[in-house]
Amino acid sequence: MSSTLIVLNLKTFLESTGEGAVRIARSCREVADDSGIDIAVAPQFCDIYRVSSQVDIPVYAQHLDSVGAGSFTGHAFAQCIKDAGAVGTLINHSEYRLTLANIDASVSKARETGLASIVCTNNVATSAAAAALGPDYVAVEPPELIGSGIPVSKADPQVVTGSVDAVRRVNPSVNVLCGAGISKGEDLEAALELGSVGVLLASGIVRAKDPKAALEDLVSRVR
Repeated sequence: MSSTLIVLNLKTFLESTGEGAVRIARSCREVADDSGIDIAVAPQFCDIYRVSSQVDIPVYAQHLDSVGAGSFTGHAFAQCIKDAGAVGTLINHSEYRLTLANIDASVSKARETGLASIVCTNNVATSAAAAALGPDYVAVEPPELIGSGIPVSKADPQVVTGSVDAVRRVNPSVNVLCGAGISKGEDLEAALELGSVGVLLASGIVRAKDPKAALEDLVSRVR
């Protein structure tokens, strides 16, 4: 596989839960095999085992709490996430914002459990702060562009280049993903040209009439 990474957040759309999550994951696996590009999926918690047990694809949780074993009803327990088949987790998505202290604790818990972490940020300053916590990836996504169909690489390319520069200065071992409005091959191509190693995306693929065809277009310009 290549060094480019695509992470598809399945959110909780009806078409991407239950068996829909499995179908989309299979399409991702097929496109990954054909293109040589790493593609991972982030289904809702109830679908982590369903997907991981049926499709040979990296699975990320959509969130992780820093709690350990014990009396923590309703929390997302890292060890259970891993045991269900996930290899990593999103943290601080714009639809599930955390405090800096909680982000730090969740990144530490993911690392302790052997899960990769993708911390979502919304600007250059938060990207730098997130990098200091030592996640595997920082995914910069201006929230106003999420689901808009307007790629951040066009609407605000400086937030990507600025985040890449800031993250490299703070912690060169952390990679940057680009998100928000990504759906086409030209969007992924632009994101890579701006210095990111890949993209975090959702509705542009998940809600497409033909998710597999949308994925094939997404990877069409990357070689």
